[in-house]
Formats: sequence, structure tokens, C-alpha cells
Amino acid sequence: MTPGWAPQFSSAQKVEVDIHHMTCEQAKAHLERVLSRLDGSVREVTVIHGYTGGTVLQEMVRNRLKHPRIRSKVVGLNQGVTLLILR
Repeated sequence: MTPGWAPQFSSAQKVEVDIHHMTCEQAKAHLERVLSRLDGSVREVTVIHGYTGGTVLQEMVRNRLKHPRIRSKVVGLNQGVTLLILR
């Protein structure tokens, strides 16, 4: 299995997903699949998209990724990570 394809569960309410070695299309499809399959108790998804190799994945996650579970997106000090707050 390719690294990053399985979400890493850090607690019952938080999930970490590493997409920074995927194409934009692979990453978007993977995130949509993960969001659709998550248990209702999960409230946060930390998406590791990187940024030093380019901002295509960062832009997709922050501006184009839409899903009914996403309530908001939080950008922190680490430009390679976006936090998705879920409904």
C-alpha cells in the first residue's frame, strides 16, 4: 500500500491524512473517500499536503475541496498542513 493512503488515527476524534506525494486528482479523490467513510465521532482531520514542492495540493485542499462533512478549514503556522473541522 502506498504511504499516505490510509488515514492515521491519533485519537477517537482526530485523524491525520498525508497526501503530499499524491497527484492533485489522487489527493482530492482520497480525501473525499476518507471524509465519506469517517465515523461521526471524528471532528478534526489534519491534512498534510506540504508546500515546499509547490502549492497545488495546498490550494486544492484550502480552496477547492468541498464535502458535506467540512464545517471549516483552519490554516496554522505550518504552511504544509490544513486542519479540517468537521460537522
